[in-house]
Amino acid sequence: MADPLHQFQVTPLPGLDFGEVTLPLVGTVHLAFTNSHLAMTLAFLLVVGFFQLVTSGAKVVPGRGQAVGETLFGMIDGISESIIGHDGRKYFPFVFTVFTFILAMNMLGMFLSFTATSQLAVTATFGVITFLLVVIIGIKKNGLKFLGLFWPTGAPLVMRPIVGLIEFFSFLLRPLTLTLRLFGNMMGGHVALKVFAGFVVSLGAMAAAGGWGYLGLPGAALSLSLVTALTALEFLVAFLQAFVFAVLTCVYLNDVVNLSDHH
Repeated sequence: MADPLHQFQVTPLPGLDFGEVTLPLVGTVHLAFTNSHLAMTLAFLLVVGFFQLVTSGAKVVPGRGQAVGETLFGMIDGISESIIGHDGRKYFPFVFTVFTFILAMNMLGMFLSFTATSQLAVTATFGVITFLLVVIIGIKKNGLKFLGLFWPTGAPLVMRPIVGLIEFFSFLLRPLTLTLRLFGNMMGGHVALKVFAGFVVSLGAMAAAGGWGYLGLPGAALSLSLVTALTALEFLVAFLQAFVFAVLTCVYLNDVVNLSDHH
């Protein structure tokens, strides 16, 4: 059976490996256009192309494509406003961009041989960008009162330093949780699919040899049914992980945007 982790290997595309290059302020790096870059570029083009297509000929009675675009738009707009409040519209563009980009990469991973969101470097980038945005908005909007996020006035005075310390470390762990949740779910699902697909091939080949090999047919059939079920589940997970990332982004933004309401 093929190595189930081989699908996550980042490799340069043929003819696009430029070797060692010296860049200003960076130094010497290995420059190449990889399968990871290709997957992210295709996801970007898919998002831009889709919304360009569905908005260029918008109608009062939407077609299927326009209905899908409006549903996604309305869903993220709804959770932004419901979680963050009136100021949710200000941060909607960022949340919607992150959601659609992650969704596109997740969905493309079901058809390509490489899934960009199965790479820690990719998911960590989204997690760190979101975390830095929350910190910048929190300081800009609240000034030194931003530190009040780590001083829970609702707790007894003697407990506030302990609870505040816990809040501080949990705040620092937010980019890590965003990173690992998306990475773990996408990587784990694809590994399971690869393993069961390997069983189908191995047991099917054993049955094709005839004789006692026919005993592998039930196992191959069961593995095939599991692959079908897992594929459907992976499509659902691909959407849910993008949605959860958007929801958590709104929750974290709400903590700093409406800081005075929490304390």
